[in-house]
Amino acid sequence: MADQLTLGFLGGTGPQGRGLGLRFAVAGHEVLIGSRSAERAESVVAELLAGRDLPIRGLANSDAAEAADVVFLIFPFEGQADVLPDLAGPIGDKIVVDVINPLSWDERGAFPIQIPEGSAAQQAQALLPRARVAAAFHHAPLRLLADLDRECETDVLVVSDDPEAREVVSRLADEIPGSRGIDAGPLRLAGQLEGLTAVIIAVNRRYKIHAGVRITRLSEERRLRAVSPASDEQGPRS
Repeated sequence: MADQLTLGFLGGTGPQGRGLGLRFAVAGHEVLIGSRSAERAESVVAELLAGRDLPIRGLANSDAAEAADVVFLIFPFEGQADVLPDLAGPIGDKIVVDVINPLSWDERGAFPIQIPEGSAAQQAQALLPRARVAAAFHHAPLRLLADLDRECETDVLVVSDDPEAREVVSRLADEIPGSRGIDAGPLRLAGQLEGLTAVIIAVNRRYKIHAGVRITRLSEERRLRAVSPASDEQGPRS
């Protein structure tokens, strides 16, 4: 896959889509901010650019899905089951990054929603059978993403059943200053990543910070080393 990609952010008009889109545009990728309304997407892009000369455009979700090399799903979880079937054609067999956190709230804060498929990402895979779905970027601090003067200090845990998807998404994470992409295993672990977001939110509220996640004692040499399919079957190492 080419170094310069076209990235489509479906439902990307909120803080998460804006922040990620801004960071990837600065890194040199073409960014398509998608919305159900092309006019809404164009309005958000105009506000996001604010005089900046960056490769960001606003489109309807279906057009963004059609034109993108890699598709990001960022809309609220409640809309995923309704929206994705109509996008299965434009998405086809592309890499899809599900960034959705299926959470609910009560007086004690955020908590994960139980999903029959196991996670939002696994539901997306069921609705997009040809796509190569990965789950990632759940814990990227939104305010830091939007502030280009600050590094976004966090590891981005990437899970997918497709090795190329894990590699491509991890490489994208590396392009955000302060972030590292971490191959965290198969898609069945996506529910744990999504649920951990509720813990991060609780930490942020308690300590008034913008927390991230770091995997300790993982050297750059080991992180960047190619992992053979056989090594995934050997189980954990001490």
